[in-house]
Amino acid sequence: MLDFTNPSVFLTWLVFLPAIVALVIAFLPARGETIKQISLATTAVVFFMTLCMIFGWSKVQFHAGSDFAGMQNQFSIKWIPSFNIQYLLGLDGISFPLVVLTAFLSVLCMCASWPINKHVKAYCILFLLLETGMLGVFCALDFFLFYVFWEVMLLPMYFLIGIWGGPRKEYAAIKFFLYTLVGSVLMLIAILMLYFNSDLRALQNAVPPQQILATGVVDLHLDEAAQQAEWQKIVSAPTPQHTFNILAMQLMGQHTDLFTTPTWKGHSLQWWAFILLGIGFIIKVPSVPLHTWLPDAHVEAPTPISMILAGVLLKMGGYGLIRICYPICPQAGYDLAYVVCFIGVLSMVYGAFAAMAQTDFKRLVAYSSVSHMGYVVLGLGVWSAWAPTQYNPDYWKMGMNGAMFQMIAHGISSAGMFFLVGVIYDRVHHRNLNEFGGLFAKMPVYSGIAVGIFFAGLGLPGLCGFIGEVLVVLSVWNFNTGLAVISAAVVILTAGYILWAIQRVYLGAEYKGPHGEALTPLTLREFSIAAPLLALAIYFGVNPNALLKYMQPSVDKTVVELTDWTKTHEQPVPPKPATAAVDETNTKTDS
Repeated sequence: MLDFTNPSVFLTWLVFLPAIVALVIAFLPARGETIKQISLATTAVVFFMTLCMIFGWSKVQFHAGSDFAGMQNQFSIKWIPSFNIQYLLGLDGISFPLVVLTAFLSVLCMCASWPINKHVKAYCILFLLLETGMLGVFCALDFFLFYVFWEVMLLPMYFLIGIWGGPRKEYAAIKFFLYTLVGSVLMLIAILMLYFNSDLRALQNAVPPQQILATGVVDLHLDEAAQQAEWQKIVSAPTPQHTFNILAMQLMGQHTDLFTTPTWKGHSLQWWAFILLGIGFIIKVPSVPLHTWLPDAHVEAPTPISMILAGVLLKMGGYGLIRICYPICPQAGYDLAYVVCFIGVLSMVYGAFAAMAQTDFKRLVAYSSVSHMGYVVLGLGVWSAWAPTQYNPDYWKMGMNGAMFQMIAHGISSAGMFFLVGVIYDRVHHRNLNEFGGLFAKMPVYSGIAVGIFFAGLGLPGLCGFIGEVLVVLSVWNFNTGLAVISAAVVILTAGYILWAIQRVYLGAEYKGPHGEALTPLTLREFSIAAPLLALAIYFGVNPNALLKYMQPSVDKTVVELTDWTKTHEQPVPPKPATAAVDETNTKTDS
Protein backbone atom coordinates (compact mmCIF):
# COMPACT_ATOMS: atom_id res chain seq x y z
CA MET A 1 0.00 0.00 0.00
CA LEU A 2 1.30 3.45 -0.91
CA ASP A 3 2.33 5.61 2.03
CA PHE A 4 1.53 9.19 1.03
CA THR A 5 3.04 10.48 4.26
CA ASN A 6 6.41 9.46 2.80
CA PRO A 7 7.94 12.39 0.84
CA SER A 8 9.42 10.07 -1.79
CA VAL A 9 6.00 8.59 -2.54
CA PHE A 10 4.16 11.90 -2.34
CA LEU A 11 6.50 13.89 -4.60
CA THR A 12 6.78 11.04 -7.09
CA TRP A 13 3.01 10.87 -7.47
CA LEU A 14 2.78 14.67 -7.59
CA VAL A 15 5.16 14.76 -10.55
CA PHE A 16 4.20 11.60 -12.43
CA LEU A 17 0.44 11.35 -11.87
CA PRO A 18 -0.34 13.37 -15.04
CA ALA A 19 1.97 11.15 -17.11
CA ILE A 20 0.42 7.98 -15.67
CA VAL A 21 -3.08 9.21 -16.47
CA ALA A 22 -1.90 10.18 -19.97
CA LEU A 23 -0.80 6.58 -20.47
CA VAL A 24 -4.18 5.32 -19.26
CA ILE A 25 -6.03 7.74 -21.56
CA ALA A 26 -4.06 6.37 -24.52
CA PHE A 27 -5.89 3.02 -24.12
CA LEU A 28 -9.36 4.47 -23.53
CA PRO A 29 -11.98 4.88 -26.26
CA ALA A 30 -11.79 8.28 -27.92
CA ARG A 31 -14.73 10.05 -26.27
CA GLY A 32 -13.99 13.75 -26.10
CA GLU A 33 -15.99 14.85 -23.08
CA THR A 34 -14.93 11.89 -20.94
CA ILE A 35 -11.25 12.39 -21.81
CA LYS A 36 -11.48 16.09 -20.89
CA GLN A 37 -13.18 15.29 -17.60
CA ILE A 38 -10.51 12.74 -16.67
CA SER A 39 -7.74 15.21 -17.56
CA LEU A 40 -9.37 18.03 -15.59
CA ALA A 41 -9.80 15.74 -12.58
CA THR A 42 -6.12 14.77 -12.80
CA THR A 43 -4.93 18.39 -12.78
CA ALA A 44 -7.32 19.09 -9.89
CA VAL A 45 -5.88 16.20 -7.86
CA VAL A 46 -2.33 17.47 -8.46
CA PHE A 47 -3.33 20.95 -7.34
CA PHE A 48 -5.03 19.49 -4.27
CA MET A 49 -1.77 17.70 -3.43
CA THR A 50 0.10 21.00 -3.49
CA LEU A 51 -2.54 22.51 -1.21
CA CYS A 52 -2.00 19.60 1.18
CA MET A 53 1.65 20.63 1.37
CA ILE A 54 0.54 24.09 2.47
CA PHE A 55 -2.24 23.15 4.87
CA GLY A 56 -2.31 19.41 5.32
CA TRP A 57 -0.22 16.35 6.05
CA SER A 58 2.52 16.83 8.61
CA LYS A 59 5.24 14.76 6.94
CA VAL A 60 4.82 16.36 3.54
CA GLN A 61 3.90 19.83 4.72
CA PHE A 62 5.96 22.70 3.34
CA HIS A 63 6.93 24.96 6.23
CA ALA A 64 7.38 28.71 5.98
CA GLY A 65 9.78 30.81 8.07
CA SER A 66 13.47 31.52 8.49
CA ASP A 67 14.06 28.13 10.14
CA PHE A 68 13.13 26.37 6.88
CA ALA A 69 15.42 27.99 4.32
CA GLY A 70 16.88 24.70 3.07
CA MET A 71 15.39 21.82 1.13
CA GLN A 72 12.24 20.19 2.47
CA ASN A 73 10.74 16.78 1.69
CA GLN A 74 13.99 15.89 -0.03
CA PHE A 75 14.93 12.31 -0.91
CA SER A 76 17.55 10.59 -3.05
CA ILE A 77 17.57 7.15 -4.66
CA LYS A 78 20.33 5.70 -6.82
CA TRP A 79 19.13 5.69 -10.41
CA ILE A 80 22.17 5.06 -12.67
CA PRO A 81 24.94 4.28 -10.17
CA SER A 82 27.70 3.83 -12.77
CA PHE A 83 27.47 7.56 -13.58
CA ASN A 84 26.42 8.64 -10.09
CA ILE A 85 23.00 9.75 -11.38
CA GLN A 86 20.30 9.97 -8.74
CA TYR A 87 16.54 10.17 -8.64
CA LEU A 88 16.73 13.23 -6.40
CA LEU A 89 13.74 15.44 -5.69
CA GLY A 90 13.10 18.18 -3.15
CA LEU A 91 11.49 21.57 -2.64
CA ASP A 92 12.50 24.87 -1.11
CA GLY A 93 11.12 28.40 -1.11
CA ILE A 94 12.41 28.98 -4.64
CA SER A 95 10.78 25.96 -6.26
CA PHE A 96 7.66 25.38 -4.14
CA PRO A 97 5.74 28.55 -5.16
CA LEU A 98 6.43 27.68 -8.80
CA VAL A 99 5.15 24.13 -8.28
CA VAL A 100 1.90 25.48 -6.78
CA LEU A 101 1.59 28.00 -9.63
CA THR A 102 2.09 25.22 -12.20
CA ALA A 103 -0.55 22.99 -10.62
CA PHE A 104 -3.02 25.87 -10.26
CA LEU A 105 -2.65 27.12 -13.84
CA SER A 106 -2.84 23.57 -15.19
CA VAL A 107 -6.35 23.25 -13.74
CA LEU A 108 -7.45 26.55 -15.29
CA CYS A 109 -5.81 25.77 -18.64
CA MET A 110 -7.47 22.36 -18.81
CA CYS A 111 -10.78 24.04 -18.07
CA ALA A 112 -10.02 26.59 -20.80
CA SER A 113 -9.41 23.69 -23.21
CA TRP A 114 -13.09 22.70 -23.28
CA PRO A 115 -13.81 24.34 -26.68
CA ILE A 116 -11.10 22.19 -28.31
CA ASN A 117 -12.77 19.39 -30.26
CA LYS A 118 -9.97 18.35 -32.64
CA HIS A 119 -8.05 15.18 -31.67
CA VAL A 120 -9.14 15.56 -28.04
CA LYS A 121 -7.39 12.42 -26.81
CA ALA A 122 -4.03 13.43 -28.28
CA TYR A 123 -4.43 16.95 -26.93
CA CYS A 124 -5.10 15.76 -23.37
CA ILE A 125 -2.24 13.24 -23.46
CA LEU A 126 0.22 15.91 -24.58
CA PHE A 127 -1.10 18.42 -22.04
CA LEU A 128 -0.67 15.96 -19.14
CA LEU A 129 2.84 15.02 -20.30
CA LEU A 130 3.65 18.72 -20.41
CA GLU A 131 2.47 19.12 -16.82
CA THR A 132 4.71 16.28 -15.65
CA GLY A 133 7.67 17.91 -17.39
CA MET A 134 6.99 21.30 -15.80
CA LEU A 135 6.58 19.89 -12.29
CA GLY A 136 9.67 17.74 -12.70
CA VAL A 137 11.87 20.69 -13.66
CA PHE A 138 11.01 22.51 -10.44
CA CYS A 139 11.40 19.43 -8.22
CA ALA A 140 14.54 17.82 -9.71
CA LEU A 141 17.84 18.33 -7.86
CA ASP A 142 19.95 16.08 -10.09
CA PHE A 143 21.23 17.80 -13.22
CA PHE A 144 20.65 14.76 -15.43
CA LEU A 145 17.08 14.37 -14.16
CA PHE A 146 16.52 18.12 -14.52
CA TYR A 147 17.61 17.94 -18.16
CA VAL A 148 15.33 14.97 -18.85
CA PHE A 149 12.32 16.86 -17.53
CA TRP A 150 13.41 19.98 -19.44
CA GLU A 151 13.39 18.00 -22.68
CA VAL A 152 10.10 16.27 -21.84
CA MET A 153 8.41 19.67 -22.15
CA LEU A 154 9.75 20.34 -25.63
CA LEU A 155 7.86 17.85 -27.79
CA PRO A 156 4.40 18.23 -26.19
CA MET A 157 4.56 22.01 -26.55
CA TYR A 158 5.76 21.67 -30.17
CA PHE A 159 2.78 19.50 -31.09
CA LEU A 160 0.27 21.52 -29.05
CA ILE A 161 1.22 24.61 -31.06
CA GLY A 162 1.78 22.82 -34.37
CA ILE A 163 -1.52 20.88 -34.44
CA TRP A 164 -4.00 23.04 -32.52
CA GLY A 165 -2.56 26.47 -33.36
CA GLY A 166 -3.57 29.23 -35.76
CA PRO A 167 -2.93 29.76 -39.49
CA ARG A 168 0.89 29.95 -39.16
CA LYS A 169 1.10 27.21 -36.55
CA GLU A 170 3.78 25.15 -38.33
CA TYR A 171 6.12 28.13 -38.61
CA ALA A 172 5.60 29.12 -34.97
CA ALA A 173 6.03 25.54 -33.71
CA ILE A 174 9.24 24.96 -35.67
CA LYS A 175 10.65 28.31 -34.53
CA PHE A 176 9.84 27.47 -30.91
CA PHE A 177 11.38 24.01 -31.33
CA LEU A 178 14.62 25.27 -32.91
CA TYR A 179 15.20 28.05 -30.39
CA THR A 180 14.54 25.76 -27.44
CA LEU A 181 16.60 22.94 -28.95
CA VAL A 182 19.62 25.22 -29.45
CA GLY A 183 19.33 26.33 -25.84
CA SER A 184 19.05 22.71 -24.72
CA VAL A 185 22.18 21.67 -26.63
CA LEU A 186 24.17 24.51 -25.07
CA MET A 187 22.86 23.53 -21.65
CA LEU A 188 23.89 19.91 -22.23
CA ILE A 189 27.42 20.98 -23.13
CA ALA A 190 27.64 23.04 -19.93
CA ILE A 191 26.23 20.18 -17.84
CA LEU A 192 28.84 17.77 -19.19
CA MET A 193 31.63 20.34 -18.65
CA LEU A 194 30.63 20.69 -15.00
CA TYR A 195 30.09 16.95 -14.52
CA PHE A 196 33.52 15.88 -15.81
CA ASN A 197 35.25 18.55 -13.72
CA SER A 198 33.32 17.79 -10.55
CA ASP A 199 34.77 15.64 -7.78
CA LEU A 200 32.92 14.92 -4.55
CA ARG A 201 36.21 14.17 -2.78
CA ALA A 202 37.17 17.87 -3.01
CA LEU A 203 34.38 18.74 -0.58
CA GLN A 204 35.89 16.68 2.24
CA ASN A 205 38.05 19.48 3.66
CA ALA A 206 36.09 22.42 2.23
CA VAL A 207 32.62 21.98 3.72
CA PRO A 208 31.30 20.57 7.03
CA PRO A 209 30.20 16.91 6.68
CA GLN A 210 26.56 17.59 7.60
CA GLN A 211 26.31 20.21 4.87
CA ILE A 212 27.68 17.71 2.35
CA LEU A 213 25.29 14.94 3.39
CA ALA A 214 22.34 17.35 3.23
CA THR A 215 22.85 17.61 -0.53
CA GLY A 216 21.72 14.01 -0.94
CA VAL A 217 24.95 12.65 -2.42
CA VAL A 218 24.24 9.54 -0.33
CA ASP A 219 20.84 7.99 0.30
CA LEU A 220 18.96 10.30 2.68
CA HIS A 221 16.89 7.39 4.01
CA LEU A 222 19.95 5.84 5.66
CA ASP A 223 20.73 6.54 9.29
CA GLU A 224 23.59 8.88 10.14
CA ALA A 225 26.17 6.12 10.64
CA ALA A 226 25.32 4.48 7.33
CA GLN A 227 25.49 7.86 5.57
CA GLN A 228 28.94 8.52 7.04
CA ALA A 229 30.10 5.07 5.90
CA GLU A 230 28.85 5.71 2.36
CA TRP A 231 30.54 9.11 2.36
CA GLN A 232 33.85 7.60 3.44
CA LYS A 233 33.67 5.20 0.49
CA ILE A 234 33.33 8.19 -1.81
CA VAL A 235 36.19 10.09 -0.15
CA SER A 236 38.55 7.12 -0.24
CA ALA A 237 37.92 6.35 -3.91
CA PRO A 238 41.12 6.41 -6.01
CA THR A 239 39.47 8.19 -8.96
CA PRO A 240 37.47 11.42 -9.24
CA GLN A 241 33.87 11.00 -8.10
CA HIS A 242 31.84 12.95 -10.63
CA THR A 243 28.28 13.96 -9.81
CA PHE A 244 25.17 15.51 -11.36
CA ASN A 245 23.89 16.57 -7.93
CA ILE A 246 22.95 20.26 -8.29
CA LEU A 247 23.33 21.01 -4.55
CA ALA A 248 26.77 19.36 -4.44
CA MET A 249 27.83 21.33 -7.52
CA GLN A 250 26.76 24.51 -5.76
CA LEU A 251 29.14 23.68 -2.90
CA MET A 252 31.93 22.93 -5.38
CA GLY A 253 31.38 26.20 -7.21
CA GLN A 254 31.49 28.25 -4.00
CA HIS A 255 34.01 26.37 -1.84
CA THR A 256 36.50 24.69 -4.22
CA ASP A 257 38.58 25.57 -7.28
CA LEU A 258 37.24 22.71 -9.41
CA PHE A 259 35.43 25.00 -11.85
CA THR A 260 37.93 27.89 -11.91
CA THR A 261 40.49 26.25 -14.23
CA PRO A 262 41.24 28.53 -17.24
CA THR A 263 39.96 26.88 -20.41
CA TRP A 264 39.66 29.19 -23.43
CA LYS A 265 40.37 32.87 -24.09
CA GLY A 266 41.68 33.21 -20.54
CA HIS A 267 38.28 32.51 -18.97
CA SER A 268 37.52 29.77 -16.47
CA LEU A 269 35.39 26.71 -17.04
CA GLN A 270 32.60 28.12 -14.89
CA TRP A 271 32.63 31.36 -16.89
CA TRP A 272 31.89 29.46 -20.10
CA ALA A 273 29.43 27.18 -18.32
CA PHE A 274 27.57 30.28 -17.09
CA ILE A 275 27.44 31.65 -20.64
CA LEU A 276 26.12 28.38 -22.11
CA LEU A 277 23.58 27.80 -19.34
CA GLY A 278 22.62 31.47 -19.36
CA ILE A 279 21.85 31.42 -23.09
CA GLY A 280 19.70 28.33 -22.62
CA PHE A 281 17.77 29.90 -19.77
CA ILE A 282 17.50 33.36 -21.35
CA ILE A 283 15.99 31.80 -24.47
CA LYS A 284 13.27 30.41 -22.21
CA VAL A 285 12.72 33.68 -20.28
CA PRO A 286 12.95 35.08 -23.07
CA SER A 287 15.26 38.09 -23.15
CA VAL A 288 16.28 40.33 -26.03
CA PRO A 289 17.77 39.42 -28.51
CA LEU A 290 16.73 35.75 -28.13
CA HIS A 291 13.04 36.52 -27.77
CA THR A 292 11.73 36.39 -31.34
CA TRP A 293 10.19 32.92 -31.01
CA LEU A 294 7.81 34.08 -28.28
CA PRO A 295 5.42 36.45 -30.12
CA ASP A 296 4.92 33.94 -32.95
CA ALA A 297 4.38 31.04 -30.53
CA HIS A 298 1.87 33.03 -28.48
CA VAL A 299 -0.08 34.36 -31.45
CA GLU A 300 -0.46 30.94 -33.07
CA ALA A 301 -0.92 28.81 -29.93
CA PRO A 302 -4.45 28.02 -28.74
CA THR A 303 -5.57 30.06 -25.71
CA PRO A 304 -4.86 27.46 -22.96
CA ILE A 305 -1.40 26.78 -24.34
CA SER A 306 -0.62 30.51 -24.45
CA MET A 307 -1.69 30.64 -20.81
CA ILE A 308 0.62 27.81 -19.74
CA LEU A 309 3.46 29.12 -21.92
CA ALA A 310 3.36 32.59 -20.37
CA GLY A 311 2.36 31.47 -16.89
CA VAL A 312 4.84 28.64 -16.34
CA LEU A 313 7.30 27.90 -19.14
CA LEU A 314 8.85 31.38 -19.16
CA LYS A 315 9.47 31.07 -15.41
CA MET A 316 11.77 28.11 -15.98
CA GLY A 317 14.36 30.46 -17.41
CA GLY A 318 14.40 32.61 -14.28
CA TYR A 319 14.33 29.50 -12.10
CA GLY A 320 17.38 28.11 -13.89
CA LEU A 321 19.32 31.32 -13.32
CA ILE A 322 18.67 31.46 -9.57
CA ARG A 323 18.92 27.71 -8.93
CA ILE A 324 21.83 26.78 -11.21
CA CYS A 325 23.77 29.61 -12.86
CA TYR A 326 24.57 31.82 -9.89
CA PRO A 327 25.14 29.23 -7.13
CA ILE A 328 27.28 26.90 -9.30
CA CYS A 329 29.16 29.59 -11.25
CA PRO A 330 29.52 32.52 -8.81
CA GLN A 331 32.72 33.93 -10.34
CA ALA A 332 31.07 34.21 -13.75
CA GLY A 333 27.92 35.69 -12.23
CA TYR A 334 30.03 38.32 -10.46
CA ASP A 335 32.07 39.15 -13.59
CA LEU A 336 29.00 39.36 -15.82
CA ALA A 337 26.69 41.18 -13.40
CA TYR A 338 26.47 44.30 -15.55
CA VAL A 339 25.88 42.23 -18.68
CA VAL A 340 22.96 40.38 -17.06
CA CYS A 341 21.46 43.63 -15.73
CA PHE A 342 21.84 45.30 -19.13
CA ILE A 343 20.04 42.39 -20.81
CA GLY A 344 17.24 42.72 -18.26
CA VAL A 345 16.83 46.47 -18.79
CA LEU A 346 17.09 46.14 -22.57
CA SER A 347 14.31 43.54 -22.54
CA MET A 348 12.15 45.79 -20.36
CA VAL A 349 12.52 48.78 -22.66
CA TYR A 350 12.36 46.93 -25.98
CA GLY A 351 9.39 44.80 -24.93
CA ALA A 352 7.45 47.89 -23.80
CA PHE A 353 8.08 49.82 -27.02
CA ALA A 354 7.30 46.76 -29.14
CA ALA A 355 4.03 46.20 -27.27
CA MET A 356 3.06 49.81 -27.83
CA ALA A 357 3.51 49.38 -31.59
CA GLN A 358 1.24 46.34 -31.98
CA THR A 359 -2.22 46.25 -33.50
CA ASP A 360 -2.73 42.53 -32.74
CA PHE A 361 -4.15 42.20 -29.22
CA LYS A 362 -2.42 38.88 -28.50
CA ARG A 363 0.94 40.03 -29.87
CA LEU A 364 0.74 43.09 -27.59
CA VAL A 365 0.34 40.80 -24.56
CA ALA A 366 3.22 38.62 -25.82
CA TYR A 367 5.63 41.57 -26.01
CA SER A 368 4.44 42.72 -22.59
CA SER A 369 5.74 39.37 -21.27
CA VAL A 370 9.19 40.13 -22.72
CA SER A 371 9.15 43.46 -20.87
CA HIS A 372 7.85 42.08 -17.57
CA MET A 373 10.28 39.15 -17.51
CA GLY A 374 13.07 41.68 -17.93
CA TYR A 375 12.41 42.67 -14.31
CA VAL A 376 13.18 39.07 -13.31
CA VAL A 377 16.55 39.05 -15.09
CA LEU A 378 17.44 42.48 -13.68
CA GLY A 379 16.51 41.54 -10.11
CA LEU A 380 18.59 38.35 -10.23
CA GLY A 381 21.63 40.11 -11.71
CA VAL A 382 21.92 42.97 -9.19
CA TRP A 383 25.10 41.72 -7.49
CA SER A 384 25.34 44.66 -5.08
CA ALA A 385 26.85 42.70 -2.16
CA TRP A 386 30.43 43.73 -2.90
CA ALA A 387 33.24 45.85 -1.49
CA PRO A 388 31.81 49.31 -2.39
CA THR A 389 28.73 48.49 -0.25
CA GLN A 390 30.74 46.78 2.51
CA TYR A 391 29.23 43.47 1.37
CA ASN A 392 25.74 44.49 2.43
CA PRO A 393 23.41 41.86 0.91
CA ASP A 394 20.14 43.64 1.71
CA TYR A 395 19.61 45.25 -1.69
CA TRP A 396 20.47 42.06 -3.58
CA LYS A 397 18.04 40.19 -1.33
CA MET A 398 15.44 42.78 -2.27
CA GLY A 399 16.20 42.29 -5.97
CA MET A 400 16.08 38.50 -5.91
CA ASN A 401 12.93 38.40 -3.81
CA GLY A 402 11.40 40.93 -6.18
CA ALA A 403 12.39 38.77 -9.16
CA MET A 404 10.82 35.68 -7.57
CA PHE A 405 7.66 37.59 -6.67
CA GLN A 406 7.51 38.99 -10.21
CA MET A 407 7.64 35.47 -11.64
CA ILE A 408 4.57 34.43 -9.64
CA ALA A 409 2.75 37.73 -10.26
CA HIS A 410 3.44 37.60 -13.98
CA GLY A 411 2.31 33.97 -14.04
CA ILE A 412 -1.07 35.10 -12.71
CA SER A 413 -1.54 38.30 -14.73
CA SER A 414 -0.16 37.05 -18.07
CA ALA A 415 -2.23 33.85 -17.96
CA GLY A 416 -5.27 36.02 -17.25
CA MET A 417 -4.51 38.44 -20.07
CA PHE A 418 -4.05 35.67 -22.63
CA PHE A 419 -7.26 33.99 -21.51
CA LEU A 420 -9.23 37.23 -21.79
CA VAL A 421 -7.86 37.86 -25.28
CA GLY A 422 -8.88 34.30 -26.16
CA VAL A 423 -12.42 34.87 -24.88
CA ILE A 424 -12.90 37.71 -27.37
CA TYR A 425 -11.16 35.86 -30.19
CA ASP A 426 -13.48 32.86 -29.76
CA ARG A 427 -16.43 35.19 -30.32
CA VAL A 428 -15.35 37.54 -33.12
CA HIS A 429 -12.40 35.59 -34.64
CA HIS A 430 -10.02 38.53 -34.90
CA ARG A 431 -7.58 40.42 -32.65
CA ASN A 432 -7.29 43.75 -34.49
CA LEU A 433 -7.14 46.43 -31.81
CA ASN A 434 -8.30 49.11 -34.25
CA GLU A 435 -11.62 47.33 -34.77
CA PHE A 436 -12.51 46.91 -31.10
CA GLY A 437 -14.29 49.37 -28.85
CA GLY A 438 -17.28 49.66 -26.55
CA LEU A 439 -16.98 46.19 -24.98
CA PHE A 440 -17.87 47.58 -21.55
CA ALA A 441 -21.43 48.14 -22.75
CA LYS A 442 -21.80 44.69 -24.30
CA MET A 443 -19.81 42.58 -21.77
CA PRO A 444 -19.63 44.50 -18.48
CA VAL A 445 -18.52 41.60 -16.23
CA TYR A 446 -15.87 40.47 -18.69
CA SER A 447 -14.62 44.02 -19.14
CA GLY A 448 -14.41 44.62 -15.39
CA ILE A 449 -12.34 41.47 -14.84
CA ALA A 450 -10.17 42.33 -17.85
CA VAL A 451 -9.40 45.84 -16.60
CA GLY A 452 -8.46 44.45 -13.18
CA ILE A 453 -6.07 41.84 -14.61
CA PHE A 454 -4.54 44.27 -17.10
CA PHE A 455 -3.97 46.73 -14.24
CA ALA A 456 -2.21 43.91 -12.37
CA GLY A 457 0.10 43.56 -15.38
CA LEU A 458 0.59 47.33 -15.38
CA GLY A 459 1.87 47.21 -11.80
CA LEU A 460 -0.88 49.24 -10.15
CA PRO A 461 -0.41 49.50 -6.35
CA GLY A 462 -2.71 47.09 -4.56
CA LEU A 463 -2.31 44.43 -7.25
CA CYS A 464 0.30 41.68 -7.55
CA GLY A 465 2.37 43.26 -10.33
CA PHE A 466 3.37 46.23 -8.19
CA ILE A 467 5.29 44.36 -5.48
CA GLY A 468 7.87 42.60 -7.62
CA GLU A 469 8.50 45.57 -9.88
CA VAL A 470 9.04 48.06 -7.05
CA LEU A 471 11.37 45.69 -5.18
CA VAL A 472 13.49 45.16 -8.28
CA VAL A 473 13.67 48.87 -9.15
CA LEU A 474 14.60 49.82 -5.57
CA SER A 475 17.33 47.16 -5.47
CA VAL A 476 19.02 48.59 -8.57
CA TRP A 477 19.60 52.04 -7.02
CA ASN A 478 22.42 50.64 -4.89
CA PHE A 479 23.99 48.94 -7.91
CA ASN A 480 23.80 51.42 -10.78
CA THR A 481 21.79 54.64 -10.76
CA GLY A 482 21.52 54.84 -14.54
CA LEU A 483 19.98 51.39 -14.83
CA ALA A 484 17.65 52.25 -11.94
CA VAL A 485 16.38 55.39 -13.69
CA ILE A 486 15.75 53.51 -16.93
CA SER A 487 14.01 50.60 -15.19
CA ALA A 488 11.80 53.03 -13.26
CA ALA A 489 10.90 54.86 -16.47
CA VAL A 490 9.69 51.60 -18.03
CA VAL A 491 6.67 51.83 -15.71
CA ILE A 492 5.53 54.84 -17.76
CA LEU A 493 5.86 52.88 -21.00
CA THR A 494 3.95 49.96 -19.49
CA ALA A 495 1.15 52.27 -18.42
CA GLY A 496 1.12 53.68 -21.95
CA TYR A 497 0.48 50.45 -23.83
CA ILE A 498 -1.83 48.94 -21.18
CA LEU A 499 -4.04 52.04 -20.91
CA TRP A 500 -4.07 52.50 -24.67
CA ALA A 501 -5.16 48.88 -25.13
CA ILE A 502 -7.93 49.29 -22.52
CA GLN A 503 -9.14 52.45 -24.23
CA ARG A 504 -9.20 50.86 -27.70
CA VAL A 505 -10.84 47.57 -26.63
CA TYR A 506 -13.14 48.25 -23.70
CA LEU A 507 -13.94 51.96 -23.96
CA GLY A 508 -14.96 54.01 -26.97
CA ALA A 509 -18.30 54.53 -28.66
CA GLU A 510 -18.95 51.20 -30.36
CA TYR A 511 -17.48 47.97 -31.64
CA LYS A 512 -16.31 48.40 -35.25
CA GLY A 513 -15.30 44.87 -36.21
CA PRO A 514 -17.13 41.82 -37.62
CA HIS A 515 -19.44 39.45 -35.69
CA GLY A 516 -20.62 42.11 -33.26
CA GLU A 517 -23.68 40.02 -32.46
CA ALA A 518 -21.41 37.35 -30.96
CA LEU A 519 -20.23 39.63 -28.14
CA THR A 520 -22.24 37.86 -25.46
CA PRO A 521 -21.58 37.87 -21.67
CA LEU A 522 -19.11 35.49 -20.04
CA THR A 523 -20.23 31.91 -19.58
CA LEU A 524 -19.99 30.28 -16.16
CA ARG A 525 -16.97 28.28 -17.31
CA GLU A 526 -15.16 31.40 -18.52
CA PHE A 527 -16.00 33.28 -15.33
CA SER A 528 -14.71 30.40 -13.18
CA ILE A 529 -11.34 30.68 -14.97
CA ALA A 530 -10.93 34.45 -14.96
CA ALA A 531 -12.30 35.24 -11.47
CA PRO A 532 -9.70 33.20 -9.48
CA LEU A 533 -6.87 34.90 -11.39
CA LEU A 534 -8.23 38.35 -10.53
CA ALA A 535 -8.80 37.29 -6.92
CA LEU A 536 -5.19 36.13 -6.57
CA ALA A 537 -3.90 39.29 -8.25
CA ILE A 538 -5.70 41.35 -5.62
CA TYR A 539 -4.81 39.05 -2.71
CA PHE A 540 -1.06 38.99 -3.39
CA GLY A 541 -1.15 42.74 -4.05
CA VAL A 542 -2.57 43.59 -0.64
CA ASN A 543 -0.93 40.70 1.26
CA PRO A 544 2.45 40.01 -0.40
CA ASN A 545 3.73 38.29 2.75
CA ALA A 546 1.43 35.37 1.98
CA LEU A 547 3.92 34.57 -0.80
CA LEU A 548 7.13 36.10 0.53
CA LYS A 549 7.02 34.05 3.75
CA TYR A 550 7.59 30.92 1.68
CA MET A 551 10.18 32.17 -0.80
CA GLN A 552 12.16 34.75 1.19
CA PRO A 553 14.11 32.39 3.52
CA SER A 554 15.48 30.33 0.63
CA VAL A 555 16.20 33.38 -1.54
CA ASP A 556 17.97 35.16 1.35
CA LYS A 557 20.00 32.01 2.03
CA THR A 558 21.17 31.94 -1.60
CA VAL A 559 22.17 35.62 -1.46
CA VAL A 560 24.02 35.21 1.85
CA GLU A 561 25.99 32.25 0.49
CA LEU A 562 26.99 34.22 -2.60
CA THR A 563 27.87 37.22 -0.44
CA ASP A 564 30.15 35.03 1.66
CA TRP A 565 31.79 33.80 -1.54
CA THR A 566 32.29 37.42 -2.66
CA LYS A 567 34.02 38.34 0.62
CA THR A 568 36.62 35.62 0.15
CA HIS A 569 37.22 36.12 -3.59
CA GLU A 570 36.96 39.86 -4.16
CA GLN A 571 39.75 42.30 -3.36
CA PRO A 572 38.23 44.66 -0.76
CA VAL A 573 38.40 48.44 -1.14
CA PRO A 574 41.24 49.66 1.11
CA PRO A 575 40.26 52.14 3.84
CA LYS A 576 41.54 55.69 3.68
CA PRO A 577 44.78 56.31 5.62
CA ALA A 578 44.28 58.14 8.90
CA THR A 579 46.39 61.11 7.73
CA ALA A 580 44.26 61.51 4.62
CA ALA A 581 41.12 61.54 6.72
CA VAL A 582 42.57 64.23 9.02
CA ASP A 583 43.65 66.36 6.04
CA GLU A 584 40.17 66.06 4.53
CA THR A 585 38.61 67.18 7.83
CA ASN A 586 40.97 70.16 8.10
CA THR A 587 40.20 71.19 4.52
CA LYS A 588 36.46 71.20 5.24
CA THR A 589 37.07 73.23 8.47
CA ASP A 590 39.20 75.86 6.67
CA SER A 591 36.61 76.29 3.98
